[in-house]
Amino acid sequence: MRAILTAKGKQMKTQPRQTPRGNRIASKVQTIVAEILRDKFSEDPILSTVSLVGSESHGGLAFTRLYYHTHLDPKNVQKRLDDATKMIRYELASRIDQKYTPTISFKYDDTIERANRIDELLKNL
Repeated sequence: MRAILTAKGKQMKTQPRQTPRGNRIASKVQTIVAEILRDKFSEDPILSTVSLVGSESHGGLAFTRLYYHTHLDPKNVQKRLDDATKMIRYELASRIDQKYTPTISFKYDDTIERANRIDELLKNL
């Protein structure tokens, strides 16, 4: 994260800016990891429920965060994804045509739940 100064001289952290190349690589990694989950983990009752819904690259394209959604308990799925990350990255390295394989991490995307909550609140108005 970069730090910028506010009008009062305080530091404020900002998110790294996405570049077109970063977006392209993040999208490519997302597609390949989705294929890996489909091909290698289709028998896994937890990982077979994961849908990748977004991605972003940071750190000079050395790091990619993948956002996922599932209908199961996100904590259990996150633990299983963390356990499988090393194997997924190894498979990613063999499929991606880049000099370096980005480090990947997974984060649950709760956008659907938040949207449903907003819909419920709007219905009650």
